[in-house]
Parts: sequence; C-alpha cells; structure tokens
Amino acid sequence: MGAAEAAAATVEQRRPLTVGISRPSWLSSPAAAAAEEIADGEPLSPHSRIFRQPQLNCHVISILGFGKIIGKDEMKAGLEATLVRHPRFSSIQARHAPVKTDNLGVKLVALSQVTGKAGVRWVRTTVNLDEHVVYKDLGHGECTDGDRLVEDYASGLCRSPLDPSRPLWDVHILPIRSSEAASVAIFRFHHSLGDGVSLASLLLDCTRRTSDPESLPSIPGAGRRPAGIGSRRFIFWLWATTVYAWNTLVDIFLFFASATVLKDTRTAIKGTEGIESRPKRFVHRALCLDDLKAIKSTINDVLVGVLSAALSRYLSRNSGGILPKNLRIKSIMFVNIRPSTGIHELAKMMKKGSGAEWGNRIGYILLPLPVMKCDDPLEYVRKGEAIAERKKNSWGAKFIYTSCSLIVKTLGLKAAILPFYKAVSNTTLAMSNLVGPTEEVGFCGSPLVYIATSVYGHPQALTVHFQSYMNKMEVVLAADELAIPNPHELLDDIADSFELIKDAAAAVPTSG
Repeated sequence: MGAAEAAAATVEQRRPLTVGISRPSWLSSPAAAAAEEIADGEPLSPHSRIFRQPQLNCHVISILGFGKIIGKDEMKAGLEATLVRHPRFSSIQARHAPVKTDNLGVKLVALSQVTGKAGVRWVRTTVNLDEHVVYKDLGHGECTDGDRLVEDYASGLCRSPLDPSRPLWDVHILPIRSSEAASVAIFRFHHSLGDGVSLASLLLDCTRRTSDPESLPSIPGAGRRPAGIGSRRFIFWLWATTVYAWNTLVDIFLFFASATVLKDTRTAIKGTEGIESRPKRFVHRALCLDDLKAIKSTINDVLVGVLSAALSRYLSRNSGGILPKNLRIKSIMFVNIRPSTGIHELAKMMKKGSGAEWGNRIGYILLPLPVMKCDDPLEYVRKGEAIAERKKNSWGAKFIYTSCSLIVKTLGLKAAILPFYKAVSNTTLAMSNLVGPTEEVGFCGSPLVYIATSVYGHPQALTVHFQSYMNKMEVVLAADELAIPNPHELLDDIADSFELIKDAAAAVPTSG
C-alpha cells in the first residue's frame, strides 16, 4: 500500500461509525405514535398469512452495491438508528406473548388472553443485531470473480430459512469487490413484513442524498389513481365504465381459468412441480433509463416489449432456431392497489387512513406476453402497449386482492391458498417494477452504486424485476438453474433486444 493509500485508510478509520446516518423522518412525526398501533397484538393481514404458507413462502432479497467497504459495526450502527426502530422489524409472529409476572420471571401467555382475539399476531421483541447482521469474509483476493461469488452467496441464502423466533430479516455483508461495487450487502426480508412498495419506502427513509446528507432522497412523484369519471359527459362515462367492467370480467375469468385448467405452454423457462422450494440464482444488469424514456414515455410498455422480444430470442435459440407457434406464456404482474400510486414517504405510510398504508397491498394481473418473431423490433412495444393499456383499464387486480382477503377471513387459509397457488404455478414467470431515487443516495457514509431487488419462494422458474435508480434501470432476474442453466444468456437477450428497439425508435422520422 502506498503512502497516499495508507493516509486515506487512516482518515477512513477515524470517521465516526454514524457518518451519513440520520434519524428516520417518520420517527420525528406524529406517525411515530401511530406506528405503535401496528405493533403488539396486531394480527397478520390475510396476504401476510398467505406468504407464510409453505407453497408461497416468499422472501424479498435486495442486493445493494456500495462505493466503499462497509464494516459490521458501521452497518449495526446504521440499522440501530433506522431499520430496527420500525415495529415490523422488531416484532416476531407468534400465538403467544411474553408477559412478566411478580417475582416469577417470564412465562408465555396466549395472546388471545391479552387481546381477546386468537390467531398469529405481531409481538414486539428486543432485536439483537448480532443475530441479524452477518459479516462474511470469504477470504478471496481481488483476482477472483467477485460477481460470481456474490451470486453464489445470494443463491445459498435460499437454502437457509430465517429463524421464526426472531424478526424475519437479516443482512449479509460481503467485503468483495465486484465489477460495479467495492462491497455488497444483501438484505433479506420475509414477504409477510410488507410488499415491495412498503420495503422500498423504508429503505429510502434509511438513506440520504450524498450531495446533501441531511436530505431525504428524491423520487418521482406519486400520483393518485382516477377516482371516477362521473364529471365527464354521461355517454363517455357510460362507455368507459363498460370498458372497465368488461376488462375486469375478462381478467377475473382468466385468473380463475388459470387456477384450474388454463396452463401455459411447457417451454424451457416453465417451472416444474416443487420449484418453490428450490434455490434461485440472482443476476442483474443496468439499462439506461433515459434511453428507455426516449423510446416511449410510458416505460412499462417499453419494458413489456423488451421482455417479449428477449423471451422470443431466448426460446427460439433453445428450440433450434425455430420458435414454436401459438405459445401461451403469461406473466403474473404484481400491482400496487393503493389509491395513491408510486413510492411514498415512510411517514405517510405509517399513518392509517393515508391511502398509502404499510403492508401487503398488492393485486395480481395475468399479463399475456407475445412471444413471436417480428421483423420490426418496435412491433414488440406496440403489442406490449396494447396489452398493458387493456390491463390499466380494469379493476381486476383490486378485485382479486379483495376476493383473496375475503376468502381467508371467511373460509380460512386453505380455501384461498390452493386456487392462488395454482393460478401462479400455471403461469410462466412473475414481473414487477419499482421506482427508486432519482439521485445518488448513501447509507452508513457510503454511496449506493446499485439496488437489485428480487424475490424467491414462489412457484415459478423466472422472476423479472425492474428497479430504477438515478439514471439506470436495473433488470434483475431470479432464475431456477434447472430450467434456466445460464440466466446471463437471458440477460444478454434483454440487453440486445433493448438496443434493437432503441435503434429502431431512433430511426423513425419525427413529425414536423
């Protein structure tokens, strides 16, 4: 190590462990008091209970690339000031609660005796960060393929269940230099803690802008869903309502047909029975967000088109260059059903009645993906746009969410699990999209280089997650290697399809 490097290391060691750590905004607001209402005795929501079942034992895994090596003490200090203050991350799920008795220590008392209600509920506990923060020095030099080591480690986490006697989350720090980052931290949360919108909101509240360490990140503004169209002309209102009602009926029929007889075509990327218990491999790659916007302002339409083109390339190559006709390939797409769309400040999510409450408030859309050969790459985007537009004009996602919750409450978990599991396992892949900060953010004094989030524990061989951050769109694949032996090939197909579509859009003459 040279003199300059040694001096820099000395300065780094002298930094306080809490550099770049600020008190979470929601703790300084009236929402802090409201947060206690979702602590002791709060029952698990129907969808949180569904995610605890063996067939759908889902976990969220978020791989964060840092600009410098993060130590265990730094991470613990950061989590102590942020994450563990959240009631969901300092609670266990139990039927019993520890209750102190006079001079007799502690004994277990049924929660129904305390709350008057039976069932699994959230119970506050003391968090021992040494049980949740793992510093894994793999002992490899910088010449080793750091990307592969991170992939292997993340895949291995699928085989190690979270301890249900503790809050259902952990963090694994890997001091490994990869192609993009100086070190990596892998956050793992059980899906019963909250959906992607909730967890993303919490993560953002734990970070600060690197350009202004006292300021929260900036994210694209959250909008409100159309509340209704009654103020428009009656004929238009009647037509629009008819369209919504018809599309909703079609979506409901498609969901229940998929839960019974409507199975996707057996292809190279279709999972087999028991796939939910097998580990996944997580790979990711960044696309330029500005280039995506240049193709079309509605990014979701472009992403559906890019994915359709990539799957067409991948399946064609795996079928000897001949793409089978009449392929039926559907993606189950996770949809935020809150009245207010997008990511919100955590203070708002912790406030009941805000329209953006914390929890698993996700609906499901079955999205048919056009897999075919097109001479014009833009045709994939046009077809994706037509499919996505019809799905936007539907109440199907909210209906399925509400129906599923109602079935759990009235008929029990078993009545809801079987059709839900069948509907998911009869599709080919899952797909989701989350927006992130528009500028660079940091945690524990280190800038985040990338955010790559995905899930595992569901009955599909492939999940495609899109995560925006700064001027990048991270494409994250969670792939079962028995079905998709080399998921990097599919990543290549996504990147190549994106370039072809981008070039085709640039070649279209502009009007005027």
